[in-house]
Amino acid sequence: QGLQPVVNGSKPADGGGLLFDNETARRLRVAAPKYSRLVRPFFGAHDGLYGIGRYCLWVSSSDYGDVRDIPEFKDRFDIVFKMRNKSKKVLTKEGAKTPFAFQQVRQTGDEIVFQIPRHSSEEREYYPLALLPTGSIVGDGAFAFFNPPLSSISIIVSKLALTWIKAVCGQLETRLRFSNTLGWNTFPVPKLTGKNKADLTRCAEDILLAREHYFPATIADMYAPDRMDEEFPLVREAHERNDETLERIYIGRRFKNDTERLEKLFDLYTKMTAAEDAA
Repeated sequence: QGLQPVVNGSKPADGGGLLFDNETARRLRVAAPKYSRLVRPFFGAHDGLYGIGRYCLWVSSSDYGDVRDIPEFKDRFDIVFKMRNKSKKVLTKEGAKTPFAFQQVRQTGDEIVFQIPRHSSEEREYYPLALLPTGSIVGDGAFAFFNPPLSSISIIVSKLALTWIKAVCGQLETRLRFSNTLGWNTFPVPKLTGKNKADLTRCAEDILLAREHYFPATIADMYAPDRMDEEFPLVREAHERNDETLERIYIGRRFKNDTERLEKLFDLYTKMTAAEDAA
């Protein structure tokens, strides 16, 4: 279907050595200003939603040779080494040889990053997606788009996508639980023309600009159901235009309700999987 893949974030398995607070980040930058680029914003499970986050070391093997003997950096690497070396897991213990690196790395660190939380309140009308600061690292408590086309962003923040996620991904207690394999890889999309993609890209841009208008309000603020209409009307209006544009691609008009949305999505899904089986 040509949608941008959604992937898991990177796993530190660090014992607290590679992740730290703002004060530690400041000390590391002061200790080695030349290598301040190695201190990156880190966003865990829900950090993007609430505009918070920690920091992490994002170090390559060549960088490690340059900073390993700087005391402030060495202390962090020693924490990682000791934790991994004591582990009974083979993979984690092997990772003691590279105490500067995350255990599982799923990004370069230079991407445009949108974070997708694993869980979201069932009361939100759209699945919350956060555009992170440049250079951010996403932890394995969340999912992410890396360098996505904005047409994919338009789709995942739509009512159609939320309806599908609710139907196929399941829940944690009452909260929605997102899965990239169930909720995104299976999402049925009709063949998009160049104009369709351009229209959806513009809609995504409008949503991002509407959010920016309300800075420093967080994603959690703007997507709170009891606040969206009164406090953040531009965000609401941008989403309505996005839903109008996307749903007209599917059936030439707005869907009447979620039942009709699901009927169309499952019809497309059946045809999509039948075509794959035939191939």
